[in-house]
Amino acid sequence: MDLKELKALLRLMEGNDVEELEVEEGGRRVRIRRRSAQGAVNAPGAQRPVPASLPGAKIPSTSNVAASEAAGLVPIEAPMVGTFYRAPAPGADPYVKEGDIVQKGTVVCIIEAMKLMNEIETEVAGRIVNVMAENGQPVEFGQALFLVEPV
Repeated sequence: MDLKELKALLRLMEGNDVEELEVEEGGRRVRIRRRSAQGAVNAPGAQRPVPASLPGAKIPSTSNVAASEAAGLVPIEAPMVGTFYRAPAPGADPYVKEGDIVQKGTVVCIIEAMKLMNEIETEVAGRIVNVMAENGQPVEFGQALFLVEPV
């Protein structure tokens, strides 16, 4: 199962009231479970996750991302939880830098998840305005990684 298939499954869950989805293909099993805010608060013994504070991590607030979107910038978001890498190898040049022009389908970074390196491609052509994540730092699903000015 590749990244595009996982994205399609996530969109399927978002568009419907599906709480959990499990798919097995080629000996690999993927289970996606929607986090229920109501269930987490009301469940006996449930603990709320505590966000970790990472030194030097630039995690944008939703108001900053919303302001950027209002300015016509398009975020490239993390399609999964994992470790963000700007370059294909340690010491190599980053895939993209601020000011670079990218085409739709251009690889902009890698997210390592469960020992798999997943190339993340842009879905819009434009200019990279801001790199929002730090190399080697953990990222969350839906976190803005880059801001792109469409052309």
